[in-house]
Amino acid sequence: MSRLYDRVALIGLGLIASSMGHAMKREGLAGEIVGHARSAETRGVSLELGFVDRVCDTAAEAVAGADLVVLATPVGVMEAVAAEIGPHLAQGATLTDAGSVKQAVIAAVAPHVPEGVHFIPGHPLAGTEHSGPRAGFANLFVNRWWLFTPLPETDPAALSRLESLCKAMGANVERMDPAHHDLVLAVVSHTPHLIAYTMVGVADHLRRVSQSEVIKYSASGFRDFTRIAASDPVMWRDVFLTNKEATLDILGRFTEELFVLQRAIRMGDGEALHDYFTRTRAIRRGIIEAGQDTDAPDFGRSKIG
Repeated sequence: MSRLYDRVALIGLGLIASSMGHAMKREGLAGEIVGHARSAETRGVSLELGFVDRVCDTAAEAVAGADLVVLATPVGVMEAVAAEIGPHLAQGATLTDAGSVKQAVIAAVAPHVPEGVHFIPGHPLAGTEHSGPRAGFANLFVNRWWLFTPLPETDPAALSRLESLCKAMGANVERMDPAHHDLVLAVVSHTPHLIAYTMVGVADHLRRVSQSEVIKYSASGFRDFTRIAASDPVMWRDVFLTNKEATLDILGRFTEELFVLQRAIRMGDGEALHDYFTRTRAIRRGIIEAGQDTDAPDFGRSKIG
């Protein structure tokens, strides 16, 4: 694959940015990769791992001369970062992000993007429960979806170029309306994470079962909840605060479904439970058939490459 960008600036050097760096290095997609993170330790580790060519102490310094800038920070700090880097963005550069909320990111970032810079909001639907620069690996995006929510004024050529980069890293690309994106993600990601955090919290507060027993006898259901609940707490705090309406909507629907199941259990309605579980089981089969997970015990997340 030929080089798509001369200089890429990664702002935030966690799982997503490090995986992008590894993938771009492997495929030769960028001439130079520059990184910035608030922590000097993170900057040092990133340089040591080699997915960036150099690191900068400030975000403003990192974006200078870059033709692609990626905001891979928690959503809650994107406005401050955008305000800092805005005056330093090169004319003709593309600015994108990896936030899992889009309406709030657009509202926070767009006012700080100068004329002549292409702001293209994005969201890679890829990740693990691990975070930090050491968590990244080149194959993270393979056969995963990378969603873009272009603005009305988005330059088609800049969007096509960015999509080509994501495809070259192995991702499937799709465009979506920002509000629709936030509703879809509330269903497939945000609310499931909240439920996982809640279930682990319930186990933590259930004093009739000791902590050692919760850990010792963890069956696959609870174990999988803990994997999800191990995700970066800063990122998820910001997600729920910035995608409030969609998350509350889906939580309301979840509560209604829960009441239906509660009634079926209380009334001993085995037929209703069987029918419900049969319908929902089909969704799992559909996910596997779509290539978005596997039957493997490691959930298809082994770090190959």
